[in-house]
Amino acid sequence: MATLHFIYGWPGAGKTTFARDLGEDTGTRAVVFCEDEWLATLASERITSLPQYVEASARIRRLIAPLATRLLTLGVSLVFDFAGNTPSHRAWVKAIADAANADHLLHGLDVPADECKRRRHERNATRPAGLYFGDVSDELFDAVVQHIVPPRDEEAIQVASTSVPGRWPGR
Repeated sequence: MATLHFIYGWPGAGKTTFARDLGEDTGTRAVVFCEDEWLATLASERITSLPQYVEASARIRRLIAPLATRLLTLGVSLVFDFAGNTPSHRAWVKAIADAANADHLLHGLDVPADECKRRRHERNATRPAGLYFGDVSDELFDAVVQHIVPPRDEEAIQVASTSVPGRWPGR
């Protein structure tokens, strides 16, 4: 049965690296959907604010959902390098998996805020192809992390072991 993997973690936690590694893992062998790549390619302008990100992300997710559902139905496992940080986004992912009669699995990355900020600053400076859709400033980082919510039992989300057992960013 196909599995839809998705990731929870602060900006700069290493979600993209983890997603790519998971997609290449011989036990997983999955197609990776990296939101940053979609944003870098399809966003009409550089994203500098939370409202811009939310609007661009919503457009991309409307494109991805039917494609992801079809791939899962065909038995292809997927990794979403996004959509794990809020209850509504996790519900969206779970709905896609359920519609395809596929499994889902949330992976959590627990990386200290200082390290996330260091990595983000490096990404802003180097602007790596496919990952850079605009600077993620300290102000934008602070605005985003206020909306990140650890998964709760009532969400009925299947959760993999986190990078630090029993801990989630923000707890």
